[in-house]
Amino acid sequence: MVPFDTDYCLQQFQNLLAIDSTTGQFRAVQDYVAAEVQRLGFECRTLHKGGVIADLGGTGNALAVTVHLDDIGLMVRRINADGTLNVCPVGGLYPFYTVTENVRVYTRGGRIYTGAVCRTPNSIHVTEEELRSAAPDWRTNVCVVLDEPVSSAADTRALGVETGDMIALEPRFVRAGGYLKSRFVDDKACAAVLLTAMKHLADNRLTPARQVYAYFSVYEEIGHGGAWLPEDVRDVLAVDIAPTGPDQTSDERKVSIFAKDSRYPYHWEMTNELRDAAIAAGVDYVMDIFTPHYGTDADVALAAGHDVRHGAIGPGTANSHGYERTHIDGLRNTCALLLSYMGV
Repeated sequence: MVPFDTDYCLQQFQNLLAIDSTTGQFRAVQDYVAAEVQRLGFECRTLHKGGVIADLGGTGNALAVTVHLDDIGLMVRRINADGTLNVCPVGGLYPFYTVTENVRVYTRGGRIYTGAVCRTPNSIHVTEEELRSAAPDWRTNVCVVLDEPVSSAADTRALGVETGDMIALEPRFVRAGGYLKSRFVDDKACAAVLLTAMKHLADNRLTPARQVYAYFSVYEEIGHGGAWLPEDVRDVLAVDIAPTGPDQTSDERKVSIFAKDSRYPYHWEMTNELRDAAIAAGVDYVMDIFTPHYGTDADVALAAGHDVRHGAIGPGTANSHGYERTHIDGLRNTCALLLSYMGV
């Protein structure tokens, strides 16, 4: 396989994780990626709704490679009488995956407050058995408690906190041997992989065998990241996580080629090309199917009416939409397949 810049990939992953980017809150992460893309020597532009498109060179038969920079998170639904925050999810975030997590609350006035997701009541020692055993639910028994001396809704509003403010969860990145544990492996690990592939092109002065665009979208988690594409794009390749599970072939140390997800089968001929590229590059890969709850920006491109073929690849990842885990080998294999499919 081609050399893989592990240090660069991990640094970019951690840099991206350090930027809170709950879907809709894209400006800071967009600016960071645009600056890094330009530092690598590629031309890019930003989209009016948010997102970065970079031109990786090549001519004809244009391919768009998509990754997404947005994270699932929370939004303030209302302020409770005791000053805590009733919240609702942004994207597919479930309360059982968030209770006890530290958060940052971003007000529309520009203030940032820390807090934590808690059960209501929040102490097991003074909670009746039937309440302790109740499943966590955003509407009734889960709230965000601010790290501020508030005891009423008026106290909280005096801080500038209101309905509609954004709440980002702490990523908590840990490297344990080759394993990488963090929230938002989906999809910031894949964004780091795409940047690493671009660095490989730049360092070695390589040009793809076809026109390639790198598209860093910012709305994948709510379903319209891939709705717009450059006019000349013929194929769309999403690079996103491959969830592991009892019925899955995906492995954290391998790259998965997606045959189907909950929306559509991926394009038969394009999927075969990806398989051929994996074999040619000596990549450790598997084929997999992701149902009943999975989709990518490549699916969205089809739903939006684009006349394109679509495919998807990505590193095996455990605990999707929770505290996720993948392996550096999975990122390495994903990068190698991506470069092989570009024809470099």
